[in-house]
Amino acid sequence: MEALIPVINKLQDVFNTVGADIIQLPQIAVVGTQSSGKSSVLEALVGRDLLPRGTGVVTRRPLILQLVHVDPEDRRKTSEENGVDGEEWGKFLHTKSKIYTDFDEIRLEIEAETERVSGNNKGITDEPIHLKIFSPHVVNLTLVDLPGITKVPVGDQPKDIELQIKDLIVKHISNPNSIILAVTAANTDMATSEALKVAREVDPDGRRTLAVVTKLDLMDAGTDAMDVLMGRVIPVKLGLIGVVNRSQLDINNKKTVADAIRDEYAFLQKKYPSLANRNGTKYLARTLNRLLMHHIRDCLPELKTRINVLAAQYQSLLSSYGEPVEDQSSTLLQLITKFAAEYCHTIEGTAKYIETTELCGGARICYIFHETFGRTLESVDPLGGLTTIDVLTAIRNATGPRPALFVPEVSFELLVKRQVKRLEDPSLRCVELVHEEMQRIIQHCSNYSTQELLRFPKLHDAIVEVVTSLLRKRLPVTNEMVHNLVAIELAYINTKHPDFADACGLMNNNIERRNRMRELPSSVPREKSFKGPGGQSLSPTELPPPEGEGPKAAGGGPQGDQDGGTGNWRGMLKKGDEGMGGDRSMLQTSNPASPQRGHAVNLLDVPVPVSRKLSSREQRDCEVIERLIKSYFLIVRKNIQDSVPKAVMHFLVNHVKDSLQSELVGQLYKAGLLDDLLTESEDMAQRRNEAADMLKALQKASQVIAEIRETHLW
Repeated sequence: MEALIPVINKLQDVFNTVGADIIQLPQIAVVGTQSSGKSSVLEALVGRDLLPRGTGVVTRRPLILQLVHVDPEDRRKTSEENGVDGEEWGKFLHTKSKIYTDFDEIRLEIEAETERVSGNNKGITDEPIHLKIFSPHVVNLTLVDLPGITKVPVGDQPKDIELQIKDLIVKHISNPNSIILAVTAANTDMATSEALKVAREVDPDGRRTLAVVTKLDLMDAGTDAMDVLMGRVIPVKLGLIGVVNRSQLDINNKKTVADAIRDEYAFLQKKYPSLANRNGTKYLARTLNRLLMHHIRDCLPELKTRINVLAAQYQSLLSSYGEPVEDQSSTLLQLITKFAAEYCHTIEGTAKYIETTELCGGARICYIFHETFGRTLESVDPLGGLTTIDVLTAIRNATGPRPALFVPEVSFELLVKRQVKRLEDPSLRCVELVHEEMQRIIQHCSNYSTQELLRFPKLHDAIVEVVTSLLRKRLPVTNEMVHNLVAIELAYINTKHPDFADACGLMNNNIERRNRMRELPSSVPREKSFKGPGGQSLSPTELPPPEGEGPKAAGGGPQGDQDGGTGNWRGMLKKGDEGMGGDRSMLQTSNPASPQRGHAVNLLDVPVPVSRKLSSREQRDCEVIERLIKSYFLIVRKNIQDSVPKAVMHFLVNHVKDSLQSELVGQLYKAGLLDDLLTESEDMAQRRNEAADMLKALQKASQVIAEIRETHLW
């Protein structure tokens, strides 16, 4: 199981080559406040002085420290291959193959790399420094040294330095594959430990937290850390380990780490003899090594699954980027053909990528035809915008100077054409909606169906322009056809239409039956009686004058009858609930002048009654015209509702489908355009290379994990 940690180190190296942090590998994150002894603990684990020291925030970038144990034979072999003179050496990721044998140079390089990225204003950054230490005196570990927790900005530190550091720490210790090494000084109250507080935020159960108590030798006289080390103050599931650090005086006097470890052992034997074998730097190193190995073993199954999933995703991503273009003519023709096919499939509903969030393509066109357009036509009132006065005016105008005995057919045609004309605007709007949807299909195909087009932005723009131009050319043709469909209906009012003839017959029967049952109003004299004294039928010209009327009233003859019927139709121009009623004599008494007196009369100056009731004949005439209009309008609306979608499909949708590929080939498949159209976007080649490198790293990582199974380490 000891070999599991080198495996993780190898995986770390694999992903370092691509600069990716997509896999959260098992590691130990070191957390503590400033001056809590973090650096001393790490240097004790390494056995050498290699970390920068000073006041304030010294660690301003995460330091990923990989300790690699090398056997003497491996050390000699590595020394011969790399020309290393010494048993310990270090390597930085950012310096590639450069080897450091002087640990003072390692410390200076850490300081220089920190200044290069973080600047010199004491700011911090989350970009890590990768350092690998090879030594026969270390155990295999992967540690992450994080900036020390601080509360108050010092010097020129940023005002939000506390928040910056906490966010950086939480980011690393939130990794579920990490072990948290919480460092706290023994001469402070454990209950106020910031390191344990932060660790508990992300690991409330303490399943992956190990506490380290430093500076055991600096506690107040008469006190000890026995209760703390026994876990009686703050219990930690992975345990508490006490260590003794080198003081600043020891560091200034160049006291070695090896000497410090010997002095630490002596101190523990003297001060805590019963706990000496479970504390100290060496015990800490062995414990961390054991915890990390077990943690790696537990994380490997999930790690393997994660690597396989990412490999599949990057394989798909790389495929979408496509291979570098070799045969330009073939590539261009394939892309044009594929786009045209996907465009047609989207209309037909057979596209590979079916939209699930909204209607698209042919489905939306169908919705426009049968829902949007259909409901709009059905909402058009056959008599909308047509008032009774309009009907009476049309009847009056159609009779000319002669009064009519029957309702003139011309008035019906005049009014029904006016109503049919109202169907043109919804029909043209239907064409516009279908045109807009066919424009949207272009973007749909670009986003979902032919991602290869994203490689070639100029080709994509050219295809969009060609299709848009084709749709633009077909729009006026389709509009003209739809306009003609309405014009055809207006050109000939077919009163012999079977549906219309049936409706007229049924309507006449209903009207006659209702007229027989209707109680005739007393205010219309000519309709009180249609029988003579002997019971014989009388024509309108033979009706006797009503009683009480003088010769003037009776002398009106047929004209007087007409005046009592439709002759006073202008009375309805004034609206109101109270009016003159329907008595003809009352309407005539309002005229100040009479043609019989020999005076010229200006009809426009004749006073108009406020309102009156319609006579029976007026009611009958209006009802006939309105019913005829409604019946014929419904026939025409049914025709328009059926013919407009057919016209749109033929002149716009099907024409574009049939001619799209030939139009694209004719416009774009030209030798002089190949180089320009197949120019990749600037970042496409870079993204393809990055995806290829990441896929290679993931495949290599998968092989490493497979080797673990073969060697029965897992």
